Amino acid sequence: MTISESVEAIAAPEGIAAPENTSYVSWTPVVLGAQVAAAFSSILLAFGATIGLAVTSTAPTWRDASAALALLSGLYLIIQAAISLGAGGYIAGRVRPGMADSDLVETQRRDGLHGLAAWAIAVVLGALLAALVGSAGLTRSNGSNAPAATTSAAEPLLSYEIDRMFRAGRRPPNVDLAAERAEAGRILLTASSHSGVSSEDRGYLVQLVSTATGLTGPDAERRVDTAIAGAKSAIAKSRRSSVILAFSVAAALLLGAAVSWAAAGVGRRHRDGEPMPRWFGAAPTGP
Repeated sequence: MTISESVEAIAAPEGIAAPENTSYVSWTPVVLGAQVAAAFSSILLAFGATIGLAVTSTAPTWRDASAALALLSGLYLIIQAAISLGAGGYIAGRVRPGMADSDLVETQRRDGLHGLAAWAIAVVLGALLAALVGSAGLTRSNGSNAPAATTSAAEPLLSYEIDRMFRAGRRPPNVDLAAERAEAGRILLTASSHSGVSSEDRGYLVQLVSTATGLTGPDAERRVDTAIAGAKSAIAKSRRSSVILAFSVAAALLLGAAVSWAAAGVGRRHRDGEPMPRWFGAAPTGP
């Protein structure tokens, strides 16, 4: 018996097999699977946005989109999450080192947890990227040095209604209406409340429109009433899109977790040379 064989015999007594991988989680396959999932998700989301499948948009024409298009966009969000996160889970299970332990249940559990870990990291990466893009967009739209009096949450949701309300045939050059637009936007946001825009706020909007555009009497009131009705409709459609988006994201994440777990099991079967499950589309073996 050589020295190395003697050391192995002391480290692993007779009848007990030393596992090949002592760590319960192999982070290299997990991180690799998460990166693959994030990359697939970015590509599929970009493709969906290119062909017009988006749940929300700041363009005024998006408000005329049908509910079927919003539902189709939400369904696409769920499908792309299943594909991308499934690919990441498969990579995590396929690349993970095998175990010398013959306990099949424990092996399946470990592979599933690796797929779930890849899912979690991919979700965190996607959330961080979305937060960075959203913060950059808010900073660019509102201006980092803009005073609070000239900024409003109504932009860009109600920018079209505000533009129409303050539209004038002739206006002196270099007239800054930023403060008036911001104040009018904050008032128009109350159109979605239970009581709607109060009569006092409506009268104040009529005064703002008269001063900025030169319209008087019924013309200014008609301009304000049209803006209030448009703001109420735009906010309602934005809320509907937000509900569809929130439900689609939640469903996509939950389905992605299950798909990642199952895909990691498929990767284990490929890794260990086992036959594929029947639900995967493989023909059953044996009689």
